[in-house]
Amino acid sequence: MEIDHLSVIYRGPLSSCNYGCPYCPFAKHTETPAEHETDRLALERFVAWVQAQPFRVSVFFTPWGEALLWPRYQRAMVALSHAPNVEQVAIQSNLSGRLDWVAGADRRKLGLWATFHPGEVTPERFLARVAELDTAGVRYSVGVVGKKSHLSAAEAMRAALPEHVYLWVNAFKVGGGYYSPEDLARLTAIDPLFELNTRRYPTRGQACAAGETVISVEGDGTARRCHFIEQPLGNIYTQDVRELLQPRLCSRSGCECHIGYVHLPELRAAEVFGSGLLARIPAAQAWADPAQMQALVERGRAFAAARLTPR
Repeated sequence: MEIDHLSVIYRGPLSSCNYGCPYCPFAKHTETPAEHETDRLALERFVAWVQAQPFRVSVFFTPWGEALLWPRYQRAMVALSHAPNVEQVAIQSNLSGRLDWVAGADRRKLGLWATFHPGEVTPERFLARVAELDTAGVRYSVGVVGKKSHLSAAEAMRAALPEHVYLWVNAFKVGGGYYSPEDLARLTAIDPLFELNTRRYPTRGQACAAGETVISVEGDGTARRCHFIEQPLGNIYTQDVRELLQPRLCSRSGCECHIGYVHLPELRAAEVFGSGLLARIPAAQAWADPAQMQALVERGRAFAAARLTPR
């Protein structure tokens, strides 16, 4: 399949984190030096692969832990930002690591999905890191897990952040009835698009860009449609990735994770975030403008309503 642009979600062997959030399923492992070396080699191989592709590539790192603590990931972000064929490179991070490395990156291509974890870091320390990003001119969004115990901290963070910064809330999905109407009103005041993330979208047999214009890649090169479909498409190191790509219908009964349902055609067409859709980083000027923000919200809600309408 001939392509002009491919989005790649990369998750290597790294599986450690300096935070211990009790609600998080990730990073409950302390890696040995040998395991870190395995991850370094896998990462460097992936970076070289991206740089060698004859088409435009966008990369989103979704590590099974905290990656930006390690110089190898900082180097990878810088190298990819300068690659002529890379359109953008973004990463999930708790911002606990040093940020001086961003000075060497092409910040026009850089994006950070920064998550605030109440109980693991003080708001003051987190906001100081955010200020570093603002000073450096780095695009970013801030997120928080929508536990009810986090509500007050999330509201305070929203009040403290610059107006142009999108603060998104990742819904805490523990079954229906977790949020009261008052909770939902407070969360929507923090994140006008919160409603989109509270739902499970029926997707089986529906069109999805996963496996066509976006793939998930593991450290050994195994490519899948997305993180949530087990069946491999092949391996990017033993095959031309273009041979693995084709339009496909979703095989799952439903999708409730942002990095999954963002590949549904309706949400892409709605341009809720524009080019920053996958990493939840909307254009700053749009998010700071009330009229444009309301338009984004209305398009997002229309998508959610359409997806839940029986076909």
